[in-house]
Amino acid sequence: MSATVAVDGLAKRIRTRPGGVPGDVATVTVVIPCYNYARYLPQAVRSAVSQTGAKVDVIIVDDASTDDSLTIAQQLSATHPNVSVLAHDTNRGMVETFNDGAKAARGEFLVRLDADDMLTPGSLARATMVARQFPSVGLIYGHPIHFDTSDVPPSRETATAWTVWPGREWLRDRCRSAVNVITSPEVVMRRSVVEEVGYQAPLRHTPDMEHWFRIAAFADVAYIHGADQAWHRDHADSMSAKEVDRLLDLQERREAFDVLFDGPAGKTADAVGFRRDATQALVHEALATAAHELDRGAGASKLYEGCLDLARDLDPSVAQRRVWGRLHRRAAAETAAPWTRAGALATRIVGRARSELRLWNWHRNGVF
Repeated sequence: MSATVAVDGLAKRIRTRPGGVPGDVATVTVVIPCYNYARYLPQAVRSAVSQTGAKVDVIIVDDASTDDSLTIAQQLSATHPNVSVLAHDTNRGMVETFNDGAKAARGEFLVRLDADDMLTPGSLARATMVARQFPSVGLIYGHPIHFDTSDVPPSRETATAWTVWPGREWLRDRCRSAVNVITSPEVVMRRSVVEEVGYQAPLRHTPDMEHWFRIAAFADVAYIHGADQAWHRDHADSMSAKEVDRLLDLQERREAFDVLFDGPAGKTADAVGFRRDATQALVHEALATAAHELDRGAGASKLYEGCLDLARDLDPSVAQRRVWGRLHRRAAAETAAPWTRAGALATRIVGRARSELRLWNWHRNGVF
């Protein structure tokens, strides 16, 4: 895997008003991985082929669905000349399904759109406008609308500003929080950058997170303010809803950082410090999650024990810290309901306020 993206990047973060550059409209390939999402697939495809201000082609990759997904995909391809279908004979998983489509892509830009999500009107034109203005940008994202009803919420369609980061500055901040700030369908990637840094890694739940971060290690990152770039459907049948709990989320993010820094990104400037920051952020979150279990009266639960094991595995020296001893003493002494205690209640209130502030910042600026 090579990773030598050659375009000179930004020296510092900038925020600017949106502005176009002359030239032909950009070409964008939208890859739609699909497994048993026949009921959602037509909406996803229509959201892509109806885009204006960009020349779009769609590749549906059916991962050996057992419902009518492949039949519907073929019908959509017969209806829309810019829609093609790849079909797996056996189920290969979401990573290989996307990668197969991405390798067949020919557009200047690349989008991964899960079959249960949709692009908002004009999203591709807004994103490619940023990329044409800043050739060093390899990844553009914006605000996604999360919804869990049959009714699709209205979207904002006017960009008010762009923020463009040097990629490693953006990556540094993600390592310091150890949190993925991107959902997925709101991302547009420059395909030449993807070909340089490689496709998605075979991770179970965090291949997108690792991929975004790997791109940022070698290219700049842009965020579109004011407009909604995609609709993300939250529903009980999604993989994240069915399989991911709090401890698994921490473990999978740890694995994503391991894959990231064991690869080409680990050879970039400041990678050692970035990895150390990510490790300590995960340790802090694991300990905070364990403390929350005590705060809510769960005691030394499976989640509590799992978080302590993860924190110690990440950093064995954590067992020498005061917080480690304090957690163990609290777990051993739990008798009364902890939420009746002033200290625990205050901690919960402060934690909720911090979470709300982080969420507000994410909605406005795309970062925590």
